[in-house]
Amino acid sequence: MGACCSKDGMHGSSGRFMEERVVVQRVQYDQPKPKAKVEDEEESVQYGDGGARIMLQGCSDFTSMYSQQGRKGINQDAMTVWQDFTGDEDVFFCGVFDGHGPYGHIIARHVRDNLPSKISKAVRVAQISGCKYAGGEVDTDDSSDSEDYKDTHSENNAGNINLSLSTWEACIVKSFKEMDQEICEEINIDSFCSGSTAVTVVKRYAGDHLMIANLGDSRAILCTKTEEDELVPVQLTVDLKPDIPSEAERITNCEGRIFAVDAEPSVYRIWMPDVDCPGLAMARAFGDFCLKDYGLISIPDVSYRKLTDNDEFVVLATDGVWDALSNAEVVRIVASARRRSTAAKCLIKGAVRAWRLKYPCAKVDDCAVICLFLKDEYASYNMYKSDSTRSNLNEAELVSRKKVPHGSADSEISVSTQGNWSAIDEVSRVDTVVKIPQGLSLRKSAKEVQEVEAH
Repeated sequence: MGACCSKDGMHGSSGRFMEERVVVQRVQYDQPKPKAKVEDEEESVQYGDGGARIMLQGCSDFTSMYSQQGRKGINQDAMTVWQDFTGDEDVFFCGVFDGHGPYGHIIARHVRDNLPSKISKAVRVAQISGCKYAGGEVDTDDSSDSEDYKDTHSENNAGNINLSLSTWEACIVKSFKEMDQEICEEINIDSFCSGSTAVTVVKRYAGDHLMIANLGDSRAILCTKTEEDELVPVQLTVDLKPDIPSEAERITNCEGRIFAVDAEPSVYRIWMPDVDCPGLAMARAFGDFCLKDYGLISIPDVSYRKLTDNDEFVVLATDGVWDALSNAEVVRIVASARRRSTAAKCLIKGAVRAWRLKYPCAKVDDCAVICLFLKDEYASYNMYKSDSTRSNLNEAELVSRKKVPHGSADSEISVSTQGNWSAIDEVSRVDTVVKIPQGLSLRKSAKEVQEVEAH
């Protein structure tokens, strides 16, 4: 279960990537010893479609994973890493999922266990057909591809040849929709007032690019190196909160209500038109079908990032981490980990300490982290390390611009993250304020319920 508001949220279009600067002194270390067998890795590895190696915890040569239960009950965070995703060598899928509501942990785990397979199958179908999906339909006309979505070829992997990035995007969107529909139809999952966020990254090593999909308020950042030898966190996703202008417009057009309660004046939530329920603190999610008629959607915000030799690692985490730490602090902690296998655990321990210092009266949230390293460990073993930067982090104000759908009063809205986008002190925060009215059927749509009450 995630907290309601994230510090340093980047409210802008997914095509723009915001940067914070943090100087990390580089020092020489002894060359890493030959890799020993990692017990966590061996114990947690499963196998999925196309022979992909699936990890739910532990570490591998390029990944570090860790999750910790908060003080709010059962751990509702879930995560997974698929290596050799889609059956292709050196393709990684990483995803973290933050459940909320009474049965959020069940939904988060269901998404973790099924969404990667859906995306993998959709991509393989597209590879076999040699066609491009467009809105879920097969379309062989690539003339509409934008400059950023030109066909990208894998030099070493025949399975990825002629598969455009726009096809990847369509496969991801289609799979997210199918995942949400499956949750709705699953009789063993109560998803009326429960749901889950998702942030996923597909890394194709041959193509050197990332496909990022975001649903909700979990976050992904990239650590890259500048010419001045600084490590700069680049935020890859937008924290999709209900009061972001474009999200708010969609919700209000569907008769959903957005307001903050007195106890949390800067945490805006989605409510049904005539009932103060469920009070969801994000604008997109799997599940939560009581709000699907009122502006909540399960369509992810999909973006693309071309990698360079200066890019070092990616961090995906649920909002339990981002509520306590800035992007720059996350980069510093991961960069300061003596072994990459412990990077995710170090980050969560740092987030928990920050929670206790910043919000002493609030319950620590669940946390889940995946660190995806972009270079071989032997090539980057002396990459970064310095605890002396702990007190010298100068975080510049981030200003992002979010495009508003056509037809709105303003074409672009500028938002400063130095405003009221941070977590609240002295409140035990949750993602949903679930108060289910008496007689509300878990299997009826929200509109059907209101029609019954009208009679």
